[in-house]
Amino acid sequence: MRTPKSFEEGMERLNTLLAQMQSEDTTLADSVKLYAEAASLMEYCHAALEKTSLQIDEIDAKRSAAKPAAADD
Repeated sequence: MRTPKSFEEGMERLNTLLAQMQSEDTTLADSVKLYAEAASLMEYCHAALEKTSLQIDEIDAKRSAAKPAAADD
C-alpha cells in the first residue's frame, strides 16, 4: 500500500475499498487483501485525526491563555 498524501485521499481510498469488498464479484481471497489495505489506511487516518485533534487543543489552549480575565459585573 502506498501512503496517502492526505487524510482525504486516505478516506477516498477506503471508500473505494469498501465498494470493492461489497461487490459480489470480489473473491474471498481478494476481500482479505482489500481488508488488509483498509486496516492500514484506517490506522493512517486515525493517526491523522489524532494529530489534528492535538493541534486544535493547542490552539484552544493558546486562545484561552491569551484571553484577559473576565471582569465581575
